Amino acid sequence: MTDVPAGLNWTRAAPEDAQGPGPWIEIAFGAGDLVHLRETDAPDTVVTTTRAKWDAFTQGVRAGEFDHFAEEAP
Repeated sequence: MTDVPAGLNWTRAAPEDAQGPGPWIEIAFGAGDLVHLRETDAPDTVVTTTRAKWDAFTQGVRAGEFDHFAEEAP
């Protein structure tokens, strides 16, 4: 696991009207090209990736490449 620097500015990915503690995903952009992700209910478990991989993922979300994961089971 990568050491996560202190002082990151974490942003919670939740609807504006969301109530309660979640759990929610939080993201922080670190030094260089590092992107850190964590869940609000497990803040000590952090996944670190690169900005290029994060950008590819978000472009895929916008393009609908992951919609099949959100479909309800029959």
